[in-house]
Amino acid sequence: MRFLSIYKTVETNRPPSPEEIENMGKIVEDAMKAGWLVATEGCMPSALGARVRNDNGTITITDGPFTETKEVVGGFAIIKANSKEEALDRLKEWLQIVGEGECELRQLYEMPAA
Repeated sequence: MRFLSIYKTVETNRPPSPEEIENMGKIVEDAMKAGWLVATEGCMPSALGARVRNDNGTITITDGPFTETKEVVGGFAIIKANSKEEALDRLKEWLQIVGEGECELRQLYEMPAA
């Protein structure tokens, strides 16, 4: 099974410190070698982003920063696990490294083999 983890945190508007980059690099490298991490990326500050909404056919675009939001998406990871419980255990490990925030876990839909 594959899962999407969406990491949400309070926006700091600062790049990661060298120590944070080193710690993240280590867990990413270890997780990729172990085979449970498929992909991961961090997000730039919301000031560089935008939200696009369709409300009854009316498209609106709101440029960042998203100051009305308590937390923003800080990054994502796609992980492989044999169960939801195993995926949750991986996210507990992950949060010990990345720090404060939360991960929303969503199982990805996979087409059945033909």
